Amino acid sequence: MYLEIKDMKKSYGSGGSYVEVLKGITTGIEQGQMCVIYGPSGSGKSTFLNTIGGLDTLDSGSIQVDGREIVNLKPEELADYRRDNLGFIFQFYNLVPNLTVRENIQVCEYLTEHPLPMEELLLQLGLKEHQHKFPSQLSGGQQQRCAIARALIKNPKLLLCDEPTGALDSRTSRDILVLLEEINQRYKTTMLIVTHNNAIKDMVHKVIKIKDGQISKDYMNERRIPAAELEDL
Repeated sequence: MYLEIKDMKKSYGSGGSYVEVLKGITTGIEQGQMCVIYGPSGSGKSTFLNTIGGLDTLDSGSIQVDGREIVNLKPEELADYRRDNLGFIFQFYNLVPNLTVRENIQVCEYLTEHPLPMEELLLQLGLKEHQHKFPSQLSGGQQQRCAIARALIKNPKLLLCDEPTGALDSRTSRDILVLLEEINQRYKTTMLIVTHNNAIKDMVHKVIKIKDGQISKDYMNERRIPAAELEDL
């Protein structure tokens, strides 16, 4: 099991403002799988993703990534874990506005000793002709492609995607999902995709539904639909 989670619990606040966000989540994901985490707003999806990404701490429980326990790592150890293992893709891109597409990608390229080839990524993601443009000169879909390239240049073992199509129209969403599917097949990258969009769950290997801080569904998808054929995006 590449990612193994046991009895994950997380809360915020105290007294009258105390909120229990994750209430004992246990699950696992094999290497190379695409996994969707879906559920209503406030169910704990993003907190689930952030704790795996080392961006948030747990109250209790265990998170093992590739055999390594990441709970209670020191800050510098967490930084190394994120640098060496993870790629992040967010809903709102988080590109540096005064850097070009190529320069935005290079920010993460410099963090790793074994980056993927820049030219290959630019070509595969349809960014070669846009590489010297600034984010303000790109469409939403092109900005998301740049964010994906920035995450992938590190050749991460685990790609964490928080609403990667949330700010995109249906056609562009499909293009991005096709791209993620191709990346998974080509590089065998393990992916966790948090989404409100129920249709996306049909294209992945594993589906986890979180409701009120607990897993209400956790199953393997026996009949995957190619991303290009998804409806109601």
